[in-house]
Amino acid sequence: MSPSTASGPLSEQGLKCLKDYKYSSVDKSLISYYILRHYWNAFVELLPLWLAPNMVTLLGFFFILANVGFLELFMPDLVGPGPSWLYYSFAFGLWMYQTLDNIDGKQARRTGTSSGLGELFDHGIDSLNCTLASLCETAAMGIGPTKTGAFTALIPCLPMFFSTWETYHTHTLYLGYFNGPTEGLLLACSLMVLSGFYGPHIWTYPVADLIGHPEIFGTYSLRDVWVPILLLTFFIAHLPACIYHVVQARRRQNLPILPVFLEWTPMIVYTLSCCAWLSSPYSSLLTHNRLVLFCLTMSFVFGRLTTKIILHHLTKQPFPYWTILLLPLVGGALLGNLPRLGFPAINPTAELWYLRAYFVFALSAYMRWAYVVIDRICAYLDINCLTIKPRDQNHTPDTQALRSKQGLTKTSANGNLKKEA
Repeated sequence: MSPSTASGPLSEQGLKCLKDYKYSSVDKSLISYYILRHYWNAFVELLPLWLAPNMVTLLGFFFILANVGFLELFMPDLVGPGPSWLYYSFAFGLWMYQTLDNIDGKQARRTGTSSGLGELFDHGIDSLNCTLASLCETAAMGIGPTKTGAFTALIPCLPMFFSTWETYHTHTLYLGYFNGPTEGLLLACSLMVLSGFYGPHIWTYPVADLIGHPEIFGTYSLRDVWVPILLLTFFIAHLPACIYHVVQARRRQNLPILPVFLEWTPMIVYTLSCCAWLSSPYSSLLTHNRLVLFCLTMSFVFGRLTTKIILHHLTKQPFPYWTILLLPLVGGALLGNLPRLGFPAINPTAELWYLRAYFVFALSAYMRWAYVVIDRICAYLDINCLTIKPRDQNHTPDTQALRSKQGLTKTSANGNLKKEA
């Protein structure tokens, strides 16, 4: 989208909403409130005041990228068993991502640099991370490039989308008593640590051997019941709450309810296309172990989809129903099912090059769009994205006055932090 667009989220009218924007969230997690918030408040004090909040967010994402790099180098089959340290590194990287993701807002308040761009950047990184962190979980459980492994890697996209959809309508991010960003990531870290200590084969043990009740679980292992557990968690614990909050918000505003369900269209297209492509017996993506490349590609596709929703939420624009990055995904689903349409099956080499081209296109389109959006917002708000812009740039005080001012700034920042804690 061009910065000169007369209407839309990057228009003058849309950007005006950013100046009045106030972040709102509700986190009912008992673990967050009674345990982790004290850890986060202590950890943020370790950060220097010159470190920009968005850079904190980005550093957290770098831990996940490092995990994916280690995965490709030391356990490319996603089965293993890999070296114990690799599983521990997965857990450490995910833990650091969660930590930095939760203190970037605190760092923004410490440095007085809170803005709508911070929420956009934060949730944009979260969207990119959805498939990548879960890809490491697939490897940690030794599931490999199978349908279950692909499902494990892609399932976090569903709760992320619906939370974003919910936030768009309610203007508040709701996190329940058991939520993905807290309990979900802690469970994932625990799985990775256990795989490092005992080996990934522990997930093939019968559930009944661990918790009893063979009359219920029979000979099923955790891997066997993994997909039903993830589905039940989403459809019972997450989706109903999102729908309830959106319906309540629409009723308070005296707006029709049924049209909001049409906004599920991009996620339905995304989900069905992924399933149709990966589950096709004529596709070579799983049989030839292309899951990492596929997840990297979907990271940018899904990231563009949800970040557009957040951008339109911040600028009070109509809900975005489409992103161009979905078009090659639909094309891939068709290519993977050509025999069902009466055509010869696609050659594995051709399918791989199509996926590679899709990755390059998704990466390029996402980065260009992100640059345009961030540059336009930074110019409008007169801020930097990854650094903290110096204040009073046109004023040049003498050395003593500068030291005095720096001392006051540091005291003020520490005072704000203590008050917040």
